[in-house]
Amino acid sequence: MRPRGFETWTRTGGERTVYYRSGIWRRVGRWLLVLAGLVLVVGAVGMVFSDVRTADRAAESDPVPKNNAMRLTIPQMKRVKDVPVFTAPATNETALHDGTLHIKGTGFPWQKVANVYIAGHRLGYPRTDSFLVFYDLNELENGNRVVLKDTDGRRYIYRVFRRKVVPPNANHVLDRVPGKNVVTLQTCTLPNYTRRLLIQAELERVITKPKPMQANARTSAGKAGRGS
Repeated sequence: MRPRGFETWTRTGGERTVYYRSGIWRRVGRWLLVLAGLVLVVGAVGMVFSDVRTADRAAESDPVPKNNAMRLTIPQMKRVKDVPVFTAPATNETALHDGTLHIKGTGFPWQKVANVYIAGHRLGYPRTDSFLVFYDLNELENGNRVVLKDTDGRRYIYRVFRRKVVPPNANHVLDRVPGKNVVTLQTCTLPNYTRRLLIQAELERVITKPKPMQANARTSAGKAGRGS
């Protein structure tokens, strides 16, 4: 006997078998389609919320300051303490006159992958923040610290890992280092200023300033300790 697909059967008496066509499989198929649609919708909504949470975490881990102004400190260089860093094109002499120049178009310390390229004078101008600012840049050694501070008070701590001398037309030094956040410090070589000395340091950690409530709590605890 050839089987009949998608049918139900029962015996009505004697040996006679009667087949009844039924819509149960069609109903099951429709419910399966509805269930599959719901699964797809729920999955899509879950992916959207996951992306939002990921974006929120990224925003929290990489906050962007109010503006691009920065300050530079190098503990091993006595003239480089809280020196202003101005973002401008490489040809901007005003920025170099008043401090150091962050080359426009290169990275910022709050980015995950960046080459924060900063140029400074070897001699500079007397009675300005550029005076002798990078005069002893050549004395930096591997492991020395370079500190950048943004306008929100965050400090980006870098460690020197590379030094090199390049010709003045070596534009590739502005490129990012894959997978790294580095700061590149540039000045002219002595005694003839014909080449460029580069010091590179890699981001080690970021120090955020304490929240006001935390600072107040520590101050109150200190006063209470002195009074006891």
